Amino acid sequence: MEFEARNSTEAALHDYKMGLGTFTQKMPDLAHHYNAFTEACFKEGAISQKEKQLIALGISIYSQDEYCIIYHTKGCLDQGCSEEEILEAVGVTAAFGGGAAMSQAVTLVQESISEINQLKQ
Repeated sequence: MEFEARNSTEAALHDYKMGLGTFTQKMPDLAHHYNAFTEACFKEGAISQKEKQLIALGISIYSQDEYCIIYHTKGCLDQGCSEEEILEAVGVTAAFGGGAAMSQAVTLVQESISEINQLKQ
């Protein structure tokens, strides 16, 4: 049965998961080590998981990585970030990344927040 995404955010998350699955099949050892490393980085510690997702979102926006922007916007929402917290973090990112960062914030981040919140309903 073919997967049909309801929106672009859901489609991007699905594409990422499918690509990661294929990569994991082809390179299991490398994928295992990468996943273990990132899981360790995102564990609760002196910095909360919520704050780590906000940091990751900022880095994703600054580096113009659309899949990571969507993935970490979802991560922020999953960790209980409010839209205001996300947009404040985006503002800090735009202070460093200028117009390129702001363009991602006013388009992809806001679209992702809206679509992910619709999926939760």
